[in-house]
Amino acid sequence: MSAPAEAVRRPSWLLQLLEARAIPELGAFASCYPLLRMAPHGDGHPVLVLPGFLTTGASTFPLRHFLNVLGYKGHRWKLGRNLGPVGAKEYEVLHRLKELRHRYGRKVSLVGWSLGGLYARELAWIAPDDVRMVITLGSPFRHHQSTSVTWLYEDLSGQEETHMDEVIQHRMDQPPPVPSTAIYSRTDGVVPWRASVERSGTHAENIRVEGSHCGLGHNPLALYAIADRLAQAEDTWRPFKRSGWRRFCYPRPDAI
Repeated sequence: MSAPAEAVRRPSWLLQLLEARAIPELGAFASCYPLLRMAPHGDGHPVLVLPGFLTTGASTFPLRHFLNVLGYKGHRWKLGRNLGPVGAKEYEVLHRLKELRHRYGRKVSLVGWSLGGLYARELAWIAPDDVRMVITLGSPFRHHQSTSVTWLYEDLSGQEETHMDEVIQHRMDQPPPVPSTAIYSRTDGVVPWRASVERSGTHAENIRVEGSHCGLGHNPLALYAIADRLAQAEDTWRPFKRSGWRRFCYPRPDAI
């Protein structure tokens, strides 16, 4: 079972203030762009990118552009601003997933940033035959009541964790039924990092990067990890390797 909710505190005020790093991290993305183009290329399968709380598909443009450059078919969700709630919004996203599945005739990979990652994981449970893999970026699928914006989420969505469907709460704590990768930062100023760490499993893993929460969608190390994961041939998933130069760039991930 998960650790008690009270054991996971929301990020400190210092980490919340350090979320301003997202701006220079965007500059780092631009600076590293020539190197990022050398990341593993894809096989052209569709990737649906789901934005975080309060943001729209526009926030995922750098990530989707990067995926398109690598040969994927990166798509935004076309559902406007993400205000939740979990347990309802993913059924709206399901129509978008089915549309892409029908258009390309291939399984769709899901990349979910923050709250978008919760939808991605739920979609994997709802429609596992349509989902190739799930990648989450700082998503609070465990202890989601401990984020620094929980109060705002509850106010706007009208949903409190105690009122969330028990089936969903249980699934949140389990790896999805498809290959999944949780990318997180220990210095996340919005979501406590322990809330974003996946349980170890045959097809589940964690990748730790350094950076802010608001910059995960354009963090160069996060983007490289996403490219590496998506480049795997379907049904041949293997854990991320921290060998060679990666050992110096990717800290050892935490386990629960």
